[in-house]
Amino acid sequence: MFQTYDDVANPALGPERAAKLREELKRRGLDGFLIPRADEHQGEYVPPHAERLRWLTGFSGSAGLAVVLIDKAAIFVDGRYTLQVRSQVDVGTFEPKHLIEEPATRWIEQNLPKGAKLAYDPWLHTIDQVARFKTAAEKAGASFVPVEGNPLDAVWADQPEPPTAQVVPHPLDYAGEPAADKVKRLTEELMNDDVGAVVLTMPDSIAWAFNIRGQDVSHTPLPLSFAILHEDGHADLFVDERKIGDETRAHLGNIVSIRPREELGDALDDLGARKARVLLDPATCAAWIADRLGNAGAEMKRGTDPCELPKACKNEAELNGARAAHRRDGVALSRFLAWIDARAPKGDVTEISASTQLEDFRAETGQLKDVSFDTISGAGANGAIVHYRVTTDTSRTLQPGELYLVDSGAQYLDGTTDVTRTVSIGTPDAEQRRRFTQVLKGHIGIATARFPEGTTGAQLDALARMALWKAGLDFDHGTGHGVGSYLSVHEGPQRISKHGHAPLKPGMILSNEPGYYKADAYGIRIENLMIVSPPAPIEGGEREMMGFETLTLAPIDLDLVDPDLLTAEELAWLNDYHSRVWDVVSPQLDEEEKVWLEQATRPV
Repeated sequence: MFQTYDDVANPALGPERAAKLREELKRRGLDGFLIPRADEHQGEYVPPHAERLRWLTGFSGSAGLAVVLIDKAAIFVDGRYTLQVRSQVDVGTFEPKHLIEEPATRWIEQNLPKGAKLAYDPWLHTIDQVARFKTAAEKAGASFVPVEGNPLDAVWADQPEPPTAQVVPHPLDYAGEPAADKVKRLTEELMNDDVGAVVLTMPDSIAWAFNIRGQDVSHTPLPLSFAILHEDGHADLFVDERKIGDETRAHLGNIVSIRPREELGDALDDLGARKARVLLDPATCAAWIADRLGNAGAEMKRGTDPCELPKACKNEAELNGARAAHRRDGVALSRFLAWIDARAPKGDVTEISASTQLEDFRAETGQLKDVSFDTISGAGANGAIVHYRVTTDTSRTLQPGELYLVDSGAQYLDGTTDVTRTVSIGTPDAEQRRRFTQVLKGHIGIATARFPEGTTGAQLDALARMALWKAGLDFDHGTGHGVGSYLSVHEGPQRISKHGHAPLKPGMILSNEPGYYKADAYGIRIENLMIVSPPAPIEGGEREMMGFETLTLAPIDLDLVDPDLLTAEELAWLNDYHSRVWDVVSPQLDEEEKVWLEQATRPV
């Protein structure tokens, strides 16, 4: 099994750990400290030794920040975690705040005493973040100061060691482009921009550029490392050399010099000594790197990670791999949904047993490398917790009359999957069917959208919400995120949300996942992955338009659909989608599963 169901949260530990941290801050002459959910690479997925926010507060979500002052503290989470945070954290010690509605910068301005020293670890905050927090502290009449040696690490007695998992080559058949060609293309762009070097800090960028993968974090094949690309076409990879075997050394060849992780600072100093012009992404680069370069005399150019866009626009090999992965995954998902339909009404299926069964079906494909994230397996009220993580303490039995939401994904060598289905256990009531159909209308609105080049996700986001808005409803998360190719299940710059300002481009993979959540009752989400398709003519039109190709192949619960609420066009999409699911999936099922799928994909 690739996931466990242990309860990682213990709110009772929060007060004692906060007290120890405050003692350490006083010892250092500091008045406060920021604890982000981040490591040195600023990514969403971090290894156990970097789970500082979880250790301190108990909060296990993938995004958050705590601000600890000597006399008060707050924890900031987004809309996905507003319910979860209160169940995992001692709210008497850490006051929960909404990251968007009550940002940490505003709280600092209002609560940091004049003359105070608010400290931060420059490895754990980006250049942009430091600038914002510095401004907030100064508005409070205080100072924002970096520290050497994280004070939380000083009081975390049993902090795990950093990971040393092996880095392995990613086969060219799946990558679609040799690493040498990628590095050449990237360094040519540097020369065109009059830049002498770029520091790569995001492990997924490094994995993509060098066609390597790792196992340093759960569920995402990342090799935690740093890299510098030089204008002469050479690259340095800074990594724990215990991770690099002979095969990987041969794969990297003469293009990449493998150097110990500890030599990164010296390499930055060398760039400074040469007065090199160095590209840094202020949204993802740790402030420590910028400080080191600046102190060494380098000229820094702010810009976007040069790997971000080409990594997001998948080549034909990556797209074909994604299609194959989703065909395979669709069989596993359909088998699972048939199993749920047969077993759950008997009352012997729990959230955990359902999650493990789904993982088993994926494992039976023979090609599962990992799940792409901890499965969200929520029955009834637990389904209303957007990023619910089932544990042995919270696992519920699936009950007739309830909705069951399962959001899961897989990592295969040829692609990463992410899919959510909401199913009715027994007969749904009228409200559940109405809400589900309103969410489905939004899903279809995105799936059938046509749009000109230059369109952003922010421009499409309302299509997913319109039916809900008309009913006075909404959901407090984005409509869609980018997805990598046997990499991160959350990838930028592409996304469909109110804040998705990157133009969508052909070859990008995104999720389409509108939802609705009724607190203490149920949650609904329908999620497929899609490829942005190239511009194509529309009959009678004057401009070519892009659109989406749906990748995910799994039935949508027709028992929850109210056909009277769907237009003829929406019904046509649903029937066409289910016809495709039947055609692709049914030949790979046994006879009993085929009978179920035929009913599950029947025309409406």
